[in-house]
Amino acid sequence: MTSLSLVLLILLAACVVIWMQREKFWRKRWESVARSIGMRARDADELPEQAVQVWNALQETRRQSEQRRIFESLLDEISQGLVLVEADLRIRYANRPLARLLNRAEIHPGRSLIEEVRDHQITDLVQESLQKKQHTTRRIQMLSSEAGAGTNLSGRHFLVEAAPLGAEGGEGAWLMIQDVTEAAMTEQIRKDFVANASHELRTPLTLIGGYIEMLQDGGAPLTPAAMKRSLDVMEKHTKRIARIIEDMLAISRLEDSGTPLNCEPFNVRASAQDAADHLAPMLEGRDVRLEFDFPENGGRIMGDRFYWDQIFTNLLENSIKENSRPGLVIRVSGRWDNDQCVLKVMDNGIGIPAHDLPFVFKRFYRGNKHHSSASQVKGTGLGLSIVKRAVEAHGGTIELTSTPGVETTFTMRVPVPCECE
Repeated sequence: MTSLSLVLLILLAACVVIWMQREKFWRKRWESVARSIGMRARDADELPEQAVQVWNALQETRRQSEQRRIFESLLDEISQGLVLVEADLRIRYANRPLARLLNRAEIHPGRSLIEEVRDHQITDLVQESLQKKQHTTRRIQMLSSEAGAGTNLSGRHFLVEAAPLGAEGGEGAWLMIQDVTEAAMTEQIRKDFVANASHELRTPLTLIGGYIEMLQDGGAPLTPAAMKRSLDVMEKHTKRIARIIEDMLAISRLEDSGTPLNCEPFNVRASAQDAADHLAPMLEGRDVRLEFDFPENGGRIMGDRFYWDQIFTNLLENSIKENSRPGLVIRVSGRWDNDQCVLKVMDNGIGIPAHDLPFVFKRFYRGNKHHSSASQVKGTGLGLSIVKRAVEAHGGTIELTSTPGVETTFTMRVPVPCECE
């Protein structure tokens, strides 16, 4: 045997001895640990394997916890409220958007669903879904909450979906709530618009049809005066129909995001003056004075001149029609700041009652109908709606203040330069 082989043999023997000593040391340690936790010494051999299993289980728990945290973070970013409930309708989990939708500070897991949503329509839907074991969807309008609860959602519309959990999820159900109030209001506005437009068109058409039947009756011939009166009435209501259609088309164009405004610089005082000239026939024989207060150059903004002509025409016409008493003064003014233009149309007429102020910009709404001159055709009820939408289309706002018998003021604020839609 060579010297090298002898050295290797000695080293191998030393390694074996060290390994055996280390095994003996760790075996004593495992036996000590086993005794400390109440295990028998002969079961100490199983302890390392069990320790590995515990370690793996701990790692799996951490992994699942991290996955759950990520999943819950994602659920907190959606706009819908999501709830998991037990079979007895106690909340197992709820995401944060649900609290926002229900105007609550937080949703408490473990409490009953009715305690948190406070509307039996939702709990009834979940129970129905559990009983029928099927997906159920319904649109509901929230009922009034108790006074002082601070969570009154009366009038809000929600789309609610519920379905039983799968076999792996255990007994219970999931519930999803989405706020669709804006869509419901838009749908109602559309229905009201169609109904009101139909009514407004039907009235003049009925009058025109009646006069046509009278003229076609073939009875006693009409006198020239009666014939002229009949034709005048038909002409007046024909113009009213045309005006309603023009106003409806104007609103349609303003609300069509695909139809951009034709924005270019124009003289604001000239636009207001043109509107006054257009309404000159209405001022004949009337004690009405128009005043204009603008900078020397008339003031300029960037906008669609066509719609600004309509804005001033509708505001001036509204003041003239609603104030038949003499001594009416209408003042149109414009003031330019660094970042906005403030335009005002004021009059000293009868004013608008406080209870009418929230509704004057609604389509087809006409307040103070008894003040209008009986000899004039009624307005379409769309003029102020067009004004509001046209100002907003230019990135501006409009406000109305009125003290009956003293002053009524429409104030329009438009950014400079104008932010046209």
